[in-house]
This record gives sequence, structure tokens and C-alpha cells, in this order.
Amino acid sequence: METGYLNKYFSGVIVKRLSEVEANIESSNQHELNGNKAMRQILGTDIQRREFDAIFLYMDDDFTIDASGKMTWYDSRYNNPKRTEWRFYFPTTEVSKRAKAGDSLFICKKTDDTLLMIIAKKDSTIENQLYWLFDLNEKDADRFIGRTEFSSGDKQIEFAVRMILEQIGIEYEDRSIESYLEPMLNQFNGCFPTTREFSAYARNTITDVDPVENPDDTLLKWVNREEALFKLLEQYLIKERIQQGFKIGEEVDVDAFIQFSLSVQNRRKSRAGLSLENHIEALLREQNIVYSHTPITEDKSKPDFIFPNIEAYRDKTYPEIELTMLGAKSTCKDRWRQVLSEAERIERKHLLTLESAISENQTNEMINKKLQLVLPLPIHKTYTLKQRAWLYSVKMFMEEVKEKQKFYERKQR
Repeated sequence: METGYLNKYFSGVIVKRLSEVEANIESSNQHELNGNKAMRQILGTDIQRREFDAIFLYMDDDFTIDASGKMTWYDSRYNNPKRTEWRFYFPTTEVSKRAKAGDSLFICKKTDDTLLMIIAKKDSTIENQLYWLFDLNEKDADRFIGRTEFSSGDKQIEFAVRMILEQIGIEYEDRSIESYLEPMLNQFNGCFPTTREFSAYARNTITDVDPVENPDDTLLKWVNREEALFKLLEQYLIKERIQQGFKIGEEVDVDAFIQFSLSVQNRRKSRAGLSLENHIEALLREQNIVYSHTPITEDKSKPDFIFPNIEAYRDKTYPEIELTMLGAKSTCKDRWRQVLSEAERIERKHLLTLESAISENQTNEMINKKLQLVLPLPIHKTYTLKQRAWLYSVKMFMEEVKEKQKFYERKQR
């Protein structure tokens, strides 16, 4: 993968799969790791003892635990110049207590000279994503391996990179779209528009797409652009509100600040999913595909899309094999299981996501549950060869639905 974005945030990354001894903290109040060439290259050997401010993260596909502290890199044989022995230790935290043998330990040196230590659960999606993000081969991670240089970025999968960075607490920046700020402020009167309006605005800023012939690249470009524009507008409006302050007279209005903070978080959460649905709808219209968006099915479930429409779905004489359901989730985690009960008549369901490098454990379960994963084609490269043989591209999905639509059109004559 091309990962030039990372040069702005990291000067180097090392990783190792933890052994039983390294993961066991019961015998000591601190962890200590022996340094090797990869560690020396990234952490340096010019100073005999060095402390780094650090953020610790434990991550699996269900939750993240964080802590902060110091990590110390030192030469334990400083007085023996002929035989140096570098070691690295860090204190026991709630993060290190979670470590198990087989988990992957990523030590990321940031450009501000602080460290980010991530323990990623074995065989989790986030573990896969981090190996892919940093372009490291997990098969070699029985010892510390590292990287200090990152090549130029692949704009097609910018959204996938951004999602992973944000999971590990890195705010992605894209200065190439700053010229859009003033036009957006004028267009939306200095406020946030509805998600549908904003999605349409983002699409209109891109002209080099072909939603009919190349829906995969088109969808990614639309999503990338909207995400970048949203962050640009959000940053400006949040700064403006903070500058106004949160005071009533001379007193700080804590409730107003909390309410504002929650509104920011809620807007981010609701917009992400709706944004993807908006762009999928735009593709469907361009492809002249008949569909129903968020109709009500059994037990008041609301699948994202039913094809050809909800009327055909409710018609018990309409063949089930000619029906299709599509869920849309920008990220999966365990939420993909929600779509399994959203359209009981349709046994084989589809889910379109932008999630990169989902673990084989998860995709195997999807296969067993008869859920077909659909991803924009450029994101397929983040998956294993075995997984890629099963994945659908957006174009493959569209073609399958259009083929089924022929039956619907014959019935309408």
C-alpha cells in the first residue's frame, strides 16, 4: 500500500507479536523488552537513557482502552562500551494488563517525538488494518520489524486510511481542499446543512467521475470529498463557537459546553452512515436502478435498500430469488449482524461497507450467515487473496441488481 499520508504523523513504526513471557505482567510491575536493530533505528542510540511521553491503547473489534505514561529506552550496559544492550520498558497499565500472547504490539514514534503504543488483539480486524496501514508483514513479526519511510499516498483509499488513523487518535488533515471553505460558508450561511444537502454539494465539486461505467471509483471519490469538506467546515465552526466562550456573566456554563460537545459527537455519528447512503442513492439513480430506501419490513425493521422495491417485497407471489437487500455501513465491527434480520424473505443479503482489512474470522462468519460483502474495488487490495475471491465490487453488485430488474420490468408490462 502507498502510505505517504503517514509521513505527516509518524517518523517510524515497529511491531512484534507478543510472546507468552512478554505478555505476562504478574511477575513484575513493569514490562521490559530487549531492543534490536529495528528498535535502535527508530528510537535512536545517541543518548544513553531517554524517556518518551506515551499514549497506550488496547484495541480489539469491540472496544478500546487507553492510558498515558512514560516509556524508557536505555542502554543497560552503558559502562561497557564494547557491549551495548538496549532495553525498552513501560509501566503496567490497564492497557498492558489486557495483553495476551499472540497479540501485536505496535510502537509508533510520532513526528512530535512522543510515542503511541498499541496492543492489537490477535486476529482482530484492527490488527489487520494496522499491519496494512504501516505496510508491515505480520509473518515476520516474531521479532521487532519496522519502517521509517512511507511512500506517496494512494488517493483512492484515502477514506480507509483516515478511518484507521482516527481509530488510533490521529486527526487526519487534508490541506488541498482549504479553498472550499469560503464558498461553503457562503453556500450554507455559516451553518451545517442537512446531510443530504451536504452530500449533493460534495458530489458537485467533483467532475472526473463516471458513476455508470466506474461506480467503484466514483463512490470513493464522493465519500472522500465529503469527509474532507465536512472536517474543514466543522473545524471552522467549532473554533468559532469556542472563541465565543461558554459563560453566563462571569461564570463558566459547563452544561452549555457539554451540550455543544455532545452535539458535535452526535453529528459525526449520524452523518457518517447517512452520507454513504446518500451517495449510494445517487449511484442507483445514475444506473436507473429501481429501489426503495429504508422501507419497513418485518418487526418494523428498516433495511437500507430493497430491490426492486418494497411493493415487490410485500407481494408474496413475487419470487424471493428476484429480491435483493443491501445494507450500508461505512464501518462494520460487529454491527454487520444487524442486517441479518432486516428482510426475512431474502436469505442471501448484501452489505456495502468502506471498512478495510476485515479479519478472516469475521468474513468467514459472514459467509456462513449468507451475507455478501460489497466494497469499492480499490479497497479490495487491503484484503487477503483468499478473501478477494469472494468480495463483490460495487459494479458487480449493480450488475446483479440490474439483471434481476429485468424480471421486474417484464412484470410491469
